[in-house]
Amino acid sequence: SSETFWTTTGMFPQEFIIGFPKCVKISKVAIQCYLVRTLRIERSVSKDPVGFEQCVEKDLQHTEGQLQMEEFPLPDCQATYLRFIIESAFDHFVSVHRVMAEGT
Repeated sequence: SSETFWTTTGMFPQEFIIGFPKCVKISKVAIQCYLVRTLRIERSVSKDPVGFEQCVEKDLQHTEGQLQMEEFPLPDCQATYLRFIIESAFDHFVSVHRVMAEGT
C-alpha cells in the first residue's frame, strides 16, 4: 500500500527481511526510500533466514524532500530471503516505502 511505510528507530545499522514462499530467481530489486545513505542487500537460499551472503551494496544519492528510487540488477540471483541492511543515513530516521522484486 502506498499509504504505509517502514521507518527506522534512529540507530544504524537497521535491517528488515523479506521472505518468499520458496526459492525464487530474482533479476532485479527496486526500492523507494527516504534519507538512506548506504544500503546493502543480502540473500539466503536456506529454508530459514540464515546464512546470508551479500548481493550488492550501494551509496545512494541524497534527494532533498523526495523519495529515493533505486534499482539493483541482480542477474542469476536465487533467494528464499532478502535482507536489506541500512548501514547509514542522511538523518536520524529513514523510511522505506516500497520494495519490488522482479523474477521467476
